[in-house]
Amino acid sequence: MKAVRVHGPGDVRLDEVEAPVAGERDVVVRVAAAGICGSDVTYVRTGGVAAPATEPFGLGHELAGTVETVGAAVQGIRPGDRVIVNPMGDGNAIGAGVPEGAFAPRLLVRDATLGGAIHRIPDDLSFDRAALAEPLSVSLHAVNRSEAKPGDRVVLFGAGPIGLGILIFLKQRGITDIAVVDTTDHRLDRARRLGATLTVNPDRQDLREALGVAFGMGELFGWPVVNATHWFEVTGSAAVVDSIVALAPFHARMVLVAVHHDPVPVNFQMALGKEMTIVTSMAYPDEFPDVIAAIEGGVDLSPMISHVLPFADFEAAFATAQDRHVSAKVLVTFDD
Repeated sequence: MKAVRVHGPGDVRLDEVEAPVAGERDVVVRVAAAGICGSDVTYVRTGGVAAPATEPFGLGHELAGTVETVGAAVQGIRPGDRVIVNPMGDGNAIGAGVPEGAFAPRLLVRDATLGGAIHRIPDDLSFDRAALAEPLSVSLHAVNRSEAKPGDRVVLFGAGPIGLGILIFLKQRGITDIAVVDTTDHRLDRARRLGATLTVNPDRQDLREALGVAFGMGELFGWPVVNATHWFEVTGSAAVVDSIVALAPFHARMVLVAVHHDPVPVNFQMALGKEMTIVTSMAYPDEFPDVIAAIEGGVDLSPMISHVLPFADFEAAFATAQDRHVSAKVLVTFDD
């Protein structure tokens, strides 16, 4: 079968590989839909997860499909089950430096358990929606880490798929005052469709002024501040971190979600004077079940998906996913 594998920095190929065979404790999933993540782009650029890998590895970790074969010792999972795969469940690291990746028609899930790596979905849930469970779990974990509650005022930097997911779950928590900041107009349009109170393109508007009109302005030790309680950083830009520290008021909470690949200088004199809380959020230790319940409950996810392309057009899909001016979540689908 064909599978997308990374061979080195900037070297991603569609290889011919052996179809996987389930061991005693494994399952093989027939992939129906898989999403392209910003991490996938980084792994290709790096040639590995954190450094160039010594062997080719499979790419892709956001997926849904149907169980095809089940090992003899696997409990509670049957061929024909429609499922979402948690790529980190049961000790797997699918799409993160191991042979297995989601951009292939068949995926081996090792040591598979129901509720671990494998989560059933109902027959009426589309695979396209189901494949969003992994990025949405990242988003929900960030919201959980933020401890935001109704009445809080939120500024969210970054309206890519993770940022849009954060917006969805903030709205579900009953938070109504949410400003979304991005330099791409079509992504801001998606945020408005998902209920953002305010959208700001800082290339076109004065950021402090726009946020100040929405949330009110104040002053602390002579520093002008914006009266928003929670600030999410989902861009990976050091300049955004600097802006948040500069604009945030006393006792503000900053949640760092994006991966920063280079050291970021922080004005800790200002952060200290404001007694800011700085929280980091990584992956999704417990969020998969709640996200699946939200998806099954009919939450509107349509603004998150910008493109759906067949596996045969993977190169075009991957190129599209790297162009933030046209894409949000790009999905790859498999006919068989």
